[in-house]
Amino acid sequence: MVAVAGKRVLVMGLGVHGGGLGVARWLLRHGADVTVTDLAAAEMLAEPKAQLDAFAAEIGKQVHYTLGEHRAEDIQAADLLVVNPAVRPDSPWLALARSHGVRIETEMTLFFRACPGPILGVTGTKGKTTTTLMLAAMVRQRYPDAVVAGNLRISALEALAQIGPQTPVVLELSSFQLERLGEAGLSPDYALLTNLGIDHLNWHGSFAAYANAKRQIMAHQDEDGIAVLPPDQAKTWGRGRRGVISFSLSDPTADATVDADGYLRYRDVILAHHSDLRLPGTHNLANALAAATLAYHFGIEPHEIVAALQSMTAVEHRLELVATIDGVRYINDTTATNPSATAAALATVAGPIVLIAGGADKDLDLAYLADTIAQGAAAVVLLQGSATPRLQTLLSQCAPQLPLAGPFADLSTAVATARSLAQPGGAILLSPGCASFGMFRNEFHRGEAFRQIVRELAGGRAGEQKYDPST
Repeated sequence: MVAVAGKRVLVMGLGVHGGGLGVARWLLRHGADVTVTDLAAAEMLAEPKAQLDAFAAEIGKQVHYTLGEHRAEDIQAADLLVVNPAVRPDSPWLALARSHGVRIETEMTLFFRACPGPILGVTGTKGKTTTTLMLAAMVRQRYPDAVVAGNLRISALEALAQIGPQTPVVLELSSFQLERLGEAGLSPDYALLTNLGIDHLNWHGSFAAYANAKRQIMAHQDEDGIAVLPPDQAKTWGRGRRGVISFSLSDPTADATVDADGYLRYRDVILAHHSDLRLPGTHNLANALAAATLAYHFGIEPHEIVAALQSMTAVEHRLELVATIDGVRYINDTTATNPSATAAALATVAGPIVLIAGGADKDLDLAYLADTIAQGAAAVVLLQGSATPRLQTLLSQCAPQLPLAGPFADLSTAVATARSLAQPGGAILLSPGCASFGMFRNEFHRGEAFRQIVRELAGGRAGEQKYDPST
């Protein structure tokens, strides 16, 4: 565990969603002298700042702030710099910290160094949140006190006090978090990669760099580590590793598969049946297979896996049915921030679908997104963003007959337009295939705005329907 008592610690990035809040509270609780710096102005950070100040006052501490800018003097005066995942690895501020011998950590590196219990980590281009929650539900069948945290907007550090040597911790890990964990030589004891596609090229610069960040989930495991991976990564990343296990719905040679009768199998062991899964979609069957395989290797019995799968229903912001109004389902899939996630949603939701798409560019394959939309949507409503003009052009070229509206800078207008295009028995699907920045703070802000708009349309009736976007 990194000693922070009496140290001058600079937290870089409080975050408009309070991403640094848990870190700062943990540091204060452990006796650090905390300064928070963030490029966002004070008014943008009013809510998390108020929460942090209230906590500091409760324990007789005070937080110092530099907001709207970063300052060299703050970094030079720090003993420890704790970096938000949103800070780019090539940031000149990090270079300055290194040049002055300032130790650099993240919430996850601090957590991994301090956590006494076994860590099960989940990552992937698609499905990592759903798979994390599936895995946690399985683990909690045997260990009710298991902790779930990470890239779920849940602070791992703040959960440390309730974690003992036998307390499992299930973490969702992003490529940003894994990149920093890799630099520190840290990987979870049990690792799971749902899939590997193209994403975040605007951040990592290349697919090779993005893939290497994902590889850190198992790169630093000891010889007893377990890694559940798709076949391609099992062959390349796991060469010579005895704890590497492959899973696939389509490759019968994989260690874990779904057989012709619908049974989820790990070699000769039946883990569950596809009918036990309450979440619709082939992609969720793959998620369930991966989670069940890792859970089994953690000691969870098949009957416990089945009970967990049967208990899971809607996952927030992921194919989440918000309401059915006048026979039209309104589905929130805001976390579909890349083309492949939108493709999975279009393949799962029963049509005709009016798709709300577009947003900020992540240097991804918009031609693939346009083709997918042309095949799966009955109409499209576009949101404003840096990726949208190119997507609009591609849609006009590949599907000139597809009804296309927008782009709109206001989500309420977009939803109203989608409503005018929707048909009873169909769906309005928010599955943008793009990032949210510009119109929204993040994809969760986008999803929450959509839910609020739909609930107002529903007159308070939202949230009462049984979750199943495919019907």
